[in-house]
Amino acid sequence: MNSSFSESYKAAGVDITAGYDSVQLMKKHIKRTMNSGVVSDIGGFGGLFAPDMTGIKNPVLVSGTDGVGTKLKIAFLMDKHDTVGIDCVAMCVNDIICAGAKPMFFLDYIACGKNVPEKIASIVSGVAEGCVQSGCALIGGETAEMPGFYPIDEYDLAGFSVGIVDKDRVIDNTKTKEGDIIIAMPSSGVHSNGFSLVRKVFDVDNKDLNVYIDELGKTLGEELLTPTKIYVKQIMDLYNTITIKSVSHITGGGFYENIPRSIPDGYQAKIEKSAVKVLPVFNVLQKTGNIPERDMFNTYNMGVGMSVVVSKNDADKALEILDNAYIIGEIVKGEGGVTLC
Repeated sequence: MNSSFSESYKAAGVDITAGYDSVQLMKKHIKRTMNSGVVSDIGGFGGLFAPDMTGIKNPVLVSGTDGVGTKLKIAFLMDKHDTVGIDCVAMCVNDIICAGAKPMFFLDYIACGKNVPEKIASIVSGVAEGCVQSGCALIGGETAEMPGFYPIDEYDLAGFSVGIVDKDRVIDNTKTKEGDIIIAMPSSGVHSNGFSLVRKVFDVDNKDLNVYIDELGKTLGEELLTPTKIYVKQIMDLYNTITIKSVSHITGGGFYENIPRSIPDGYQAKIEKSAVKVLPVFNVLQKTGNIPERDMFNTYNMGVGMSVVVSKNDADKALEILDNAYIIGEIVKGEGGVTLC
């Protein structure tokens, strides 16, 4: 395949040999994600995967797709590309785990202005790390060199994951009732949402991101590039121990948009605002941008990456299983989805 070369295509801005070099460099990262379900090797026209059906009577596939968004602009400015792949995986697998589905495999898509093999391999190293953290295999992907469409030093990154769950054990909100407890699972930071506002508030294009900020205990660039936390293994441990009533992945739209998605009609989530352990980055962001509190809770996770609803009788056990989790509220009768008080 390496004998394939087109001088005319290269003159138009696309070097197909760079694509081959990228694949060779990324193979060592992809190898880390391989598990028993992988049937094919990288390089074919499709990724093959044989799911483990042990203990599953009525298999249901759950899929999720997402990108990293304008957080990538921070990676460009920092010239650091080995963590955004974790974000890409996280945004997909954290969604499908909300249904109780165990992620099986992942595919990525990288579109760039110029294929620099070392940079592409660095991006994929992050994707592979995200796959390792979530226990799924990276079985394929695509790198598209698109000169004239993307700036030469920029790229976009998106992904797609598929998980599996027994139909009889899908997590939905049908068992939720008054008095159930809402548990917060801490986030690692801003994660991958609301970065258009982040970039505006901090004026990142005209600011030195390597300046140390006391309130954060690190540089602004380090804080903003902190990868999205992946919750798959924690949720699966909980799923296999107690009955989970519902799970919400707190992404764009914050508390007000995401938590209601897991609350049935006739009920609402009553959140004790004072119980939320807000991370310093959100305090700095709110103060710097003079952002109203409601907008903060309607845009960001505020330190809560996932919320889990369980029976009051199972709350203590859940807190034992989940890392640094804590109670932020309860389910009450009413309409309106979520109330912060």
